[in-house]
Amino acid sequence: MPGTYPAPPPTLSGDLLTINRLLQQPTAIRRRLRTFTDLRFVSDQILTQRFRSSGGAVLYEVSEPIVNARPVESVSAGSSYPKDVPGTGTAAVAAVQKWGQAVDLTDEEIKRSVFAGDALDRALRKVINSVIKQVDSITMSAIGSAITASGNATAAWSNATTATILRDIELAKAAIIDLNQGYMPDTILLSSTKYAYMASDPNIANLRRRETTDNPVYTGKIDVIDDLTVVVAPVSSLPSDDVWVLDSTQLGGMADEADVDPGYTVGDMAVQVGTSRLESRDAWELRGRRLTVSVVQEPGAGRKIANTS
Repeated sequence: MPGTYPAPPPTLSGDLLTINRLLQQPTAIRRRLRTFTDLRFVSDQILTQRFRSSGGAVLYEVSEPIVNARPVESVSAGSSYPKDVPGTGTAAVAAVQKWGQAVDLTDEEIKRSVFAGDALDRALRKVINSVIKQVDSITMSAIGSAITASGNATAAWSNATTATILRDIELAKAAIIDLNQGYMPDTILLSSTKYAYMASDPNIANLRRRETTDNPVYTGKIDVIDDLTVVVAPVSSLPSDDVWVLDSTQLGGMADEADVDPGYTVGDMAVQVGTSRLESRDAWELRGRRLTVSVVQEPGAGRKIANTS
């Protein structure tokens, strides 16, 4: 009997694709794998200093004073100078942790996958993203625990009538600067929702230049506000859904064990990657790791603006 026309379309049940024998294979559209920049990991933008660990740990001082405790006195001719002992910060030690993950990739998967030769690259990219995500989560939690200074917003940022967003930011900057420890806030960290309130705030809009193509109305972005670099992160990545103003050059950094062992190379965000051939299994093992610890040296370099919701 002649076959029916047109033939029924392909069906997909889970991972099983069923195609009528009279039909061609449907085109498989491959999705671009998102990288760490797409996923908005931000810890390395907040803790910008880079340290090198030794012996599996790093020793550092917290909140080292920048002036001596004893006041300077008038010195008479021929008299000895009054002496003081330079102050030191509170000593702390942080142990380096090795955060890592491995996946196996069989020869058959590489040869038969719809992604063809890209299968290995995609698998390795997922390992790198996973390691970065873990380090980012741990680091942001440490930042939230270390920064204890906070002040309340004048009004909820969601209320365009009563909110004073620019003033709240200025007050947070002033509180940090007035500690007189040499801190100069340069970064504001906030969630996508708080960023939306800030970008659309009518008071801030009235202070912008009108006839310019870099206006957020056209670009959808505010890169700098009040001389602060704007860093936007998912609320799930933040210590809390507050707004954080900080001096990223003073707050702290990441202490990485930089020595690369045989078989590894350094990828994105200091993640070391390596591969091993599993001969007995006709497969490859793909590994990613980062040997690091977050170090918050100057908690006073950051301040939280609370009650912005």
